[in-house]
Amino acid sequence: MKRLLICFFFLAGVQLAHAQYYKTDTATRKGFDPSRLVLGGSLGMVFGDVTNVDISPLVGYRFSDYIAAGVNLNAQYGQFKSRDYYTGNTTQRDKYTIFGGGIWGRVYPIPMVFIHIQPEYNFVTQNSTVYQANGDKQTFKTNYGVPSLLVGAGYTQSVGGRVGIGISILYDVIQDNRSPYNNSLIYRVGAGLGF
Repeated sequence: MKRLLICFFFLAGVQLAHAQYYKTDTATRKGFDPSRLVLGGSLGMVFGDVTNVDISPLVGYRFSDYIAAGVNLNAQYGQFKSRDYYTGNTTQRDKYTIFGGGIWGRVYPIPMVFIHIQPEYNFVTQNSTVYQANGDKQTFKTNYGVPSLLVGAGYTQSVGGRVGIGISILYDVIQDNRSPYNNSLIYRVGAGLGF
C-alpha cells in the first residue's frame, strides 16, 4: 500500500497549488476585505495502469501582511494495476478513495516567503482484488482514518498585477504508516489569481 501511494503522488501530474500574490494596498480598509481572500488548492489527473484524480480546494484569508489561514478539503480517487510480466494479464487491482480536510496556516517572515502548517484528517477506503491464474479472484476491503501534519515552506512571486506563481515543499511530520503522504516530500507548484 505504501509503495502504491508513493507512486500515485509522484505521478499525480501538474498541480495547481495554492499560490497567490498579495498586494498590500489595504491599509485604509476596515472589516472584511475581499482582496485578502486566498483561493486555490490542487487539481491533478493521471490515467492508465496508474490512475489518480485529485480535487482538493482550499480557502482562506490573509489577516495581515504576515499571517494567513483557512480550511482545505481533500478528494482523491486512485487505481493501480499490477500485470504479469510475461502474459500482460492483470494480477492485482488496487482502488482507493480519500476524503478529508483540515485547516492550514501560513506565516510570511518576508513578503514572498512563507512557512506553512496544515493539520488534516483523511478517511481512506481501499479495495484490493487479486486475480488467480485459474480465473478466480479475491477482494479485500479496508476503511480507516489517518491524521497528517504537513509542515514546510514556500515562495510566491508576482508575474504581473494580482497574478502570481508559487512553489512549496511540505512533509508529513506525523508519519502514520497508513498516511497518503508516506515518507516523502510533497511538492506543489502552481499559479494564483488574487481579487
